[in-house]
Amino acid sequence: MCTMIVESARIAGSGKGPQGWFKLNLANVSYDHPFHAPLDHALNIDFVNDTDGVASRVAVELSRESAQELVQAINAALERGKEVH
Repeated sequence: MCTMIVESARIAGSGKGPQGWFKLNLANVSYDHPFHAPLDHALNIDFVNDTDGVASRVAVELSRESAQELVQAINAALERGKEVH
C-alpha cells in the first residue's frame, strides 16, 4: 500500500548528475515504495533544482535503518562543525 507521505524543504547546495554539477534548491523526502532499491518501503530523497527539470535531480532510496543512521551521522557532523567554528 502506498503511504503518500511526502515532505519538502527549500535547500541551498549543489548536486552532481550526468551533465556535471548543478545548483539544488529543493529536497523532496518521501516514505513509500522505492523505484529501484529492493525494499518494500524506503525513505526516498530527491535533491532537485525545480526550475531546471528532471535532468537536475539526484535521487536516493534508503532502508529505514540506513536513513536513521544517516540522520545520526548528519547531526553528529553538524555538531562537530559547530564546535570547530
